[in-house]
Amino acid sequence: MKTLPISRYRFFQKLQPLTLLKKITGKSVTGCLQVFSTSGSWSIYVDEGKLIYACYSEKMFEPLYRNLQRLSQQISTLPDGIKDQLRAIFETGIENQAIPNPDYLAICWLVNQKYISSSQAAMLIEQLALEVLESFLNLEEGSYEFIPESFLDDMPKFCHLNLRLLVEQCLTPQNVGVRVSVFEREASHREGVYRQTLPIYQSHTSQFFQINELQPKVKTTPKLPKINGYKAAAYSINTNENRDQQIIQPSVDRKIYTILCIDESPTVLNAIKSYLDEQTFSVIGVTDSLKALMQIIRIKPDIILLDILMPNLDGYELCSLLRKHSYFKNTPVIMVSEKVGFLDRAKAKMVRASGYLTKPFKQGDLLKVIFQHIV
Repeated sequence: MKTLPISRYRFFQKLQPLTLLKKITGKSVTGCLQVFSTSGSWSIYVDEGKLIYACYSEKMFEPLYRNLQRLSQQISTLPDGIKDQLRAIFETGIENQAIPNPDYLAICWLVNQKYISSSQAAMLIEQLALEVLESFLNLEEGSYEFIPESFLDDMPKFCHLNLRLLVEQCLTPQNVGVRVSVFEREASHREGVYRQTLPIYQSHTSQFFQINELQPKVKTTPKLPKINGYKAAAYSINTNENRDQQIIQPSVDRKIYTILCIDESPTVLNAIKSYLDEQTFSVIGVTDSLKALMQIIRIKPDIILLDILMPNLDGYELCSLLRKHSYFKNTPVIMVSEKVGFLDRAKAKMVRASGYLTKPFKQGDLLKVIFQHIV
């Protein structure tokens, strides 16, 4: 169990969880409610009053693995060994690396690797949120704070959950011990598509969330019975090509992302390689910025990590040259530097860098900036 800082105990008070949740449901509220107790801490992330993620510090991966195991029985793209793979990438060394939300990064990775779809990620997050809220509603004493800026700000968002309905679900006596949701039926002409493509949830829309790819709402009919511990669910998805196009299971093809790292320090390059899973990323290290320019043109990487203080051709100059090339106008270029001043970040923006990573960085910092630009 993680140790709670002694300073937190000074502010422990009687808490009313429902009152705290009510305060973060306004449309103007975006950020993270963090609640601390002697047993652990809860983090509840909201975007304009809608819940986008929730986790409990002492049970971060256990619920994720349990729900993925349930999904794996229905989704062919989820391999049996996915738990071990996630543990190796995101859970190993979590205490030392201090990754803020490795469980959320793991979900992003699952979607990015097409093991699950964005819609399935939304369903997964809903189930995790219900479990977190159930334990949170039993809290009697602790301290709390609201942080307007959070780790999830620049991360992909898969759903926006109705917090009030989630709480009602947790407090409904007949649902105690059964992980279900309140779902409504989609328009009848869309039913067949979802029944074929989302077997675990079938063809009905959860009232708890709006998936971020949703079409405008359609008229619904009463809820359907539960199936295998869940109630049936479906949702309309905007394919941007054909509104009535059939939704298919995620492709089994796994993209390997090429990351070109430019730094004069072999130690830094080796650290980056050790932080990134070789099954997902192909990391190429270059110590000379002039040679790197030719490498970039030849390899055409998916993302570039560029140290600012390079001899001969510094990071700003190299980034500026890349932006003049039509192929690399939109390639993510992350400036890496020990400098954290406003002027340095301003220079990075002037040459149209995509992001900024400050040395020394941890695995969590690196994964976050990469996921921001490839997911």
